[in-house]
Amino acid sequence: MSIEVLLVDEDRDVLEIVGTFLGQEDDLEVTSETDPETALEMALTGEYDAVVSDYKMPRLDGVELCTAIRDRGHSFPFLLFSARDPDDVEPAAAEAGVTEFVQKGTGTEQYGVLADRIRDAA
Repeated sequence: MSIEVLLVDEDRDVLEIVGTFLGQEDDLEVTSETDPETALEMALTGEYDAVVSDYKMPRLDGVELCTAIRDRGHSFPFLLFSARDPDDVEPAAAEAGVTEFVQKGTGTEQYGVLADRIRDAA
């Protein structure tokens, strides 16, 4: 059974790279969205098992997106995938109900970590 993942990042190149790596996993089905406000509507009306979001985005950052989803009663796993220092983000992320924080980095190791965290949380 596949895990349906909504991937949110304003950078199309990042979406393509992350989507490609996660899409190679047999048990993950990835839908990508660049606009966080559209992603909010998709998360509220779609059949997703998890949301993976960047932190820094225009109009609605990842923590705000998580808060909006939680405020509407949804409890599916929400993972932040960000280049920000975890110490800068984690207090607000925990308060918002973020399930996991995975730090972006160079190389490809972080994609395997992200896939594992999605599986563990879903």
